[in-house]
Amino acid sequence: MTLSVAIIGSGPAGFYTADALLKYRDDIEVDIIERLPTPYGLIRGGVAPDHQTTKKVAKKFERTALTDRVAFYGNVEIGKDLTLAELRDMYDAVTLAVGAPADRKLSIPGADKKGVHGSAAFVGWYNGHPDFQELEPDLNVDAAVVIGNGNVALDIGRLLARSDIGRSKTDLPEYARAAMDESPVKDVYLFGRRGPADAKFTNVELREMLGLTESISMVDPSLLVDSAPDDMDDRAKRLADKNLDTMRAFAQRDPAKFEKRVHFEFYASPVEILGDDHVTGIRMERTQVVDGRAVGTGETFDVPCGLVVAAIGYRAEPIEGLPYDEKLGIIPNDRGRIDRGMYAVGWIKRGPSGVISSSRPDAAQVIDHISEDFGDLKGVGSKSGRTGLEKLLKDRGVRAVSFADWQSLEDAEHARATHPAPRQKFTDVDDMIDHLDRPTS
Repeated sequence: MTLSVAIIGSGPAGFYTADALLKYRDDIEVDIIERLPTPYGLIRGGVAPDHQTTKKVAKKFERTALTDRVAFYGNVEIGKDLTLAELRDMYDAVTLAVGAPADRKLSIPGADKKGVHGSAAFVGWYNGHPDFQELEPDLNVDAAVVIGNGNVALDIGRLLARSDIGRSKTDLPEYARAAMDESPVKDVYLFGRRGPADAKFTNVELREMLGLTESISMVDPSLLVDSAPDDMDDRAKRLADKNLDTMRAFAQRDPAKFEKRVHFEFYASPVEILGDDHVTGIRMERTQVVDGRAVGTGETFDVPCGLVVAAIGYRAEPIEGLPYDEKLGIIPNDRGRIDRGMYAVGWIKRGPSGVISSSRPDAAQVIDHISEDFGDLKGVGSKSGRTGLEKLLKDRGVRAVSFADWQSLEDAEHARATHPAPRQKFTDVDDMIDHLDRPTS
């Protein structure tokens, strides 16, 4: 008897789970269901376009997708093409791996002005995500502000400050690359509520700022303490000390030699977006850390800018038929278990934290739950699984995209790229389907 498992979502968490299931036992069949025609989730739509080496993990996921016991169904949306209840009726087990695609909202006066964007939307736009291709942020600005002190904020700041040549080597879609290349932006501000030792940048990304040819990174040297606080755990302290060393290196470069400036600003929290319909500036409040919390001091200052991107975190979206934790922005679960035969991995399970490989332990927990729930194989084999899914999709006229279809799309993206860009992405779902269904001569 074959245990049928459906995984909703084809990002790293979904593929790590599929790979773990294949290694767990030979009598498991895994179907990966994805809302978009393209797989890989944040690898394609979240990892920075200038981080092509990081994206190579997709090759490992490709090997999993090409395994006989795995099938990919792209362009299939749960809640639209079929319900979660229908899927559970067809499969022994279902695992949610849909991530946390929504922005945590910036809740200050003026946050609804034109020129204010969440990082999920802005990153989706410059990564060619179909949901955000029409965002069209106005980059005809002299200064931009990014709120946040994590890698997403750093990615945004770095891409805005890169040279045209640097961006030409990325997989930025043409519309985003043109907008950035034509932007007159000279100053990019990255604001954090706490100090430099508390910044969540990974050091390898922070060091990249030293290699930019047209921009200089700047920080107030008086804020750079000799070392991170001793009350940090050993690993966190080592990482913080590396970041402090890197920021000290920022000061060793001559600002006069660079056209653009990236300002690393600390101990400041946003209190108001300034302007009429469109943002013209942001009001910040100085903060201090008291008992581990950043609290306002009452002292404010204004920064003129025409673009504000809030990189303050992501949240999962509610799913019909399941509980939802509004505060944490996740589906409530016990170590990944929602109930028997229903599991969660990745950001929808634990919130938006960690790096790509952080989802591996989530996959291991799913194996533990499946072993407990189906170890005796009682009742296994009675559900239709893949056969039932394919019949339902055919009956409803859903144009599912197979992994072979995706490979055809990927080949086309590589073929139409202009050197040195690695690919020219499809950014519109209809264009993807048209390409796949176009008659061959």
